[in-house]
Amino acid sequence: MSALLSPSYLGELDALRRRLLVRARGGGAGEHLAKRKGGSAEFLEHREYVAGDDPRRIDWMAFARTGEPVLKLFRAEEDVVFRLVIDASASLAFGEPTKLEHAKRIAASLGYLALRSSERAQLVVAREGVDQLSEPIRGRAALPKLLRSLDALEAHGRTSLGEALQDVVLRSSRPGLLLVVSDFLDASPFESAIFRAAQSKHDIVLVQVLTKDEIDPPYEGDIAFVDSETDEVVEMTIDDRALALYRASYERLTARLAQTARKIGATYVRTTTDEPALEVMKRVVERGVAT
Repeated sequence: MSALLSPSYLGELDALRRRLLVRARGGGAGEHLAKRKGGSAEFLEHREYVAGDDPRRIDWMAFARTGEPVLKLFRAEEDVVFRLVIDASASLAFGEPTKLEHAKRIAASLGYLALRSSERAQLVVAREGVDQLSEPIRGRAALPKLLRSLDALEAHGRTSLGEALQDVVLRSSRPGLLLVVSDFLDASPFESAIFRAAQSKHDIVLVQVLTKDEIDPPYEGDIAFVDSETDEVVEMTIDDRALALYRASYERLTARLAQTARKIGATYVRTTTDEPALEVMKRVVERGVAT
């Protein structure tokens, strides 16, 4: 098993699986009670009966065997694709652990929830557009393949997140859950691409990964900064005024992301590299907007 997902962590993720609601359904449903009869749906699994469920959908044969009421769940012919978009540009190499390592763990977590629920997962690597697009995979047995692909990812090159998201939407035959993990430190017009994805009925989850130093820089005095993606060198004096300007710019960026998420009904989670991935996933499942 990859270091991204330990056995004990998988158990904690399983506790979140039932709470993950996918709003975009590509013509069918993943985990649901099938209303159609015949061969259009296949058995998925049983679920414990809870107050409020329709008693007509109890599996009475299973009840007779076990004495416990359970519902029979089916998967329709068309299920949901979880598209896991990871920004793997050079700026994600920053931090300890790096932003990319944190991003990979988050993508692996959601990918596991998808595969564990018999949905499909697809890895998309974003740099200057879509740099890598895997074939969708399904089933718990496909998890090692996803983890190997994530483990192999390295941060390099420039980013154009807006171009990558536009490409993903164009290549998507039908909507699904669209996870975007990035630092969003990108000059490209990614908001318009996010709006386009929402118009195409994708269920969007934005996870912004930063380091604590990027939120509250510990620098002072005369410093030469090197852009990790362009190698451009910028010399500047870090004083109270410069820090205030930087923090104002950071707050504008996060406010833009939160506003975009609210407008389209998306989920927006902000995290730092030292936060446990499970805590991030809890907030993803809660489907809120960071403030």
